[in-house]
Amino acid sequence: EFNELATRFAYGEDSDVYGRLATVQSLSGTGACRVVGALLARFGWSSIYVPNPTWGNHIPIMKDAGLEVKKYRYYDAATCGLDFAGLCEDVRAAPDGSAFLLHACAHNPTGVDPTQEQWAELSQLMKSKKHAIFFDSAYQGFASGDAEKDAWAVRKFVEDGHNILLAQSFAKNFGLYGERIGCLSAVCADQDEAARVLSQLKILIRPMYSNPPVTGARLVIEVLKDPALREQWTKECKGMADRIMEMRTQLRAKLEGMGNPRPWQHITDQIGMFCFSGLSEAEVLQLRSEHHIYLTSNGRISMAGVTSKNIDHLATSMHKVTT
Repeated sequence: EFNELATRFAYGEDSDVYGRLATVQSLSGTGACRVVGALLARFGWSSIYVPNPTWGNHIPIMKDAGLEVKKYRYYDAATCGLDFAGLCEDVRAAPDGSAFLLHACAHNPTGVDPTQEQWAELSQLMKSKKHAIFFDSAYQGFASGDAEKDAWAVRKFVEDGHNILLAQSFAKNFGLYGERIGCLSAVCADQDEAARVLSQLKILIRPMYSNPPVTGARLVIEVLKDPALREQWTKECKGMADRIMEMRTQLRAKLEGMGNPRPWQHITDQIGMFCFSGLSEAEVLQLRSEHHIYLTSNGRISMAGVTSKNIDHLATSMHKVTT
């Protein structure tokens, strides 16, 4: 029941994938990624392409699965946005049938996502190259506040005929981080192929973690199958997403209002929990030592930690270290 509800949450009620999905419950998104790495390594792939940068754990997960990790261009440091031309060049240059990892929404760590038009162009390009597509979806509903909108890229690729692999995490959007609740699904050509893929997934999983936890899965079931609870979850998740977007708006406005010479539009252009601020490592270290504000050395701000009580201190301090 969990697998059925989780996949309908991702692919949508009107998708044509049902009946040709191979689906397993995973140990959150991390566990799904590890199983995908093992599956690819077992069936002929020696490498996987990941965006530069990507979630830090993607790299050791795939390496431990026996894959060489290659990177495709993604983030443009000059604009704090997407290097779409570079991304497409790297997709074209990769050998036909290569495995590519894509972030479904709210790219971690940059918060930079392709537009719907760019996703559509990328889908056609990847289809022409016969690439194997693996979507990692960790923030559905939590990125924009709209779970349907956040699933757009996944659904577009499936609509265009890609037989994707999809990892889903319920850690952030359902507040179940410690429960390790996730789902891994493979869109297959038909029911027969789905049965064979499911068999291979079970062969991989049995010696890896055997069985997934049940408590968190039952919580997800209760929320997704009950219309009233689902509506409540939708409102609460949107409330979290809206608060983060409001903090982005305020931070940008405060920096611009101080007359800071740098462009800060990227703060509101980006989406999700994280903001790639554009601050240098030296500026990050100055924030730490002089203002007691702690970011990762690449300038990533956790927007979930920005509140109405600390945003003035953050903005003032960022202004000081960048002027």
